[in-house]
Amino acid sequence: MSEIIYEGPFKNHIQNHVELKKAIGYKYDTDSHHLKRFDRFTMEKYPHATDLTKEIVLDWCSKKPYEGQANLCSRASVIRQFGKYLDSIEVKAYIIPKGYFPTGEQYIPYIYTVDELKGFFAETEKCKFCYECPNRHLIMPVFFRMIYMCGLRVSEARLLKVADVDLENGILTINHSKKDNSRLVPMSVSLTERCRLYSKAVHPYPKAEDYFFPALDGKPMTAGNVYKNFRRFLWNAGISHGGRGLGPRIHDFRHTYAVHCLKKWTEQEKELTAYLPVLKTYMGHDSFEETAYYLRLTADVFPKITLKLETRYPGIIPQLEGYTNETD
Repeated sequence: MSEIIYEGPFKNHIQNHVELKKAIGYKYDTDSHHLKRFDRFTMEKYPHATDLTKEIVLDWCSKKPYEGQANLCSRASVIRQFGKYLDSIEVKAYIIPKGYFPTGEQYIPYIYTVDELKGFFAETEKCKFCYECPNRHLIMPVFFRMIYMCGLRVSEARLLKVADVDLENGILTINHSKKDNSRLVPMSVSLTERCRLYSKAVHPYPKAEDYFFPALDGKPMTAGNVYKNFRRFLWNAGISHGGRGLGPRIHDFRHTYAVHCLKKWTEQEKELTAYLPVLKTYMGHDSFEETAYYLRLTADVFPKITLKLETRYPGIIPQLEGYTNETD
């Protein structure tokens, strides 16, 4: 990725802020681009600014007509962090209060049924050869199974390199994921075998640096391309989509994986206090709260196991308040 050049009145402060974030372990790529847009904004409207005033911050945070509430909140969060940095180096700055903008109605994850999963994966097998994307019919059946069966984020699957897929031992290496975390993810025997067959067809002369699921010119598939295929498979499988922001989403395969794991372990009377840390590590969560969230989903989707959960682990099921973070 080429280095971003900042040119506005806060250019040095922004550069130093970004370098500090990266130095302490954050990737900070998306935020850097947000700050580049802020840099252009201030260069055009406030070229002589020396302080980060309330006027500048609120002007920058004004909602665009094409913008979703989540994106607005994200922009406000980035400028809040920048304001805190300026304040820490004794530059006058207005720090927008946390939660200044309401997040809006939160999304409740869609948990696919077993029949829906079977129908969806059956449709991926029908994917046909496409001249513009010659590997599409080989990629899609493996790609979507991997997301569900390994509980991956979409970006984690898209950006896998050949070197990240250990076909001998059946282990994925997830590098630089959310909050720059990395982890090892074991695959099932059946998925490992599918990956081996897939690799022989798509990577006959494998190079470690190649993307495991390549698009044209050796680049990774775009999120847009993945989503278009997802919507087609969803439609053909007869799974209703509620429209923008209503789901089901690709990311819900990850939620479904976690819920199905917890349901199986509960029915098998596994010791959840021992298994929850395993799930936390497998999914790359930072906290147990993120993992415990799935206990609430499991209890709601499969109410018959609620009594078993509450009897063995009183108070372990948190309140369900929705979910908005597409990358968790």
